[in-house]
Amino acid sequence: MTFLFDSTAVLLATFRDILPILGLIVCFQLFVLRQPIPNMRRLILGGVYVVVGLTLFLIGLQKALFPVGKLMALQLSDPVFLAGEGGVVRTGWTAYGWVYLFAALIGFSTTIAEPSLLAVALKAGEVSSGVISPWGLRITVAFGVAAGISLGAFRIVTGTPLHVYILAGYIIVVLQTFTTPKKMIALAYDSGGVTTSTVTVPLVAALGLGLSEAVPGRDPALDGFGLIAFASLFPIITVMGYAQVTHWLAGREAKKPVEHP
Repeated sequence: MTFLFDSTAVLLATFRDILPILGLIVCFQLFVLRQPIPNMRRLILGGVYVVVGLTLFLIGLQKALFPVGKLMALQLSDPVFLAGEGGVVRTGWTAYGWVYLFAALIGFSTTIAEPSLLAVALKAGEVSSGVISPWGLRITVAFGVAAGISLGAFRIVTGTPLHVYILAGYIIVVLQTFTTPKKMIALAYDSGGVTTSTVTVPLVAALGLGLSEAVPGRDPALDGFGLIAFASLFPIITVMGYAQVTHWLAGREAKKPVEHP
């Protein structure tokens, strides 16, 4: 019964959140464009699917993804687990090696499953006539997210200021922008944005909050957030780095003398 009440509350909240979008579209269609709404029945059915789908997704976040991410962070940083077989509790950032590995793997796997990144990768492959491989782009972005979230977990463990990492990262991005092929710059920046979407954000946010609660001396309100910023920043670096390396290799191949038989 409690689950039914909770689900109904989420359904009503989702419908309330979608109403402004629906009202905006209807007003523009009827009063600005002065056109009838086409395919009314199909649009209503699609709207119902959207509301139900978002409701189920939000319930899944609350019941599964958030608890799982938080639980894994708590277990991996538990003093009993850190003590290992010897029974001696290790201290310092080196004791949290499994946390960094889990953060990297969860970042990589969720990015590969991210539907928004898949959409961008497919479009990039279409407009480039196959020059940009969708799978290659997704893997490159996934490695960037993995490195970023792992470094973000290290920041939470050590308690170092967030702005130091972000400033250093964007300095690297600015420097890369001047040396990256122009065709890849916009795609690299978009790749950083689409990673922080429906699949990645819930697990990463739960991981950060759980880790900040488990590590002694950390405040979830101050240290628990910021992992998503790493997940947005590092894919830009890896995609532009990939473009720079491939451009350099192509130029190197072009400079090789042609051997005549």
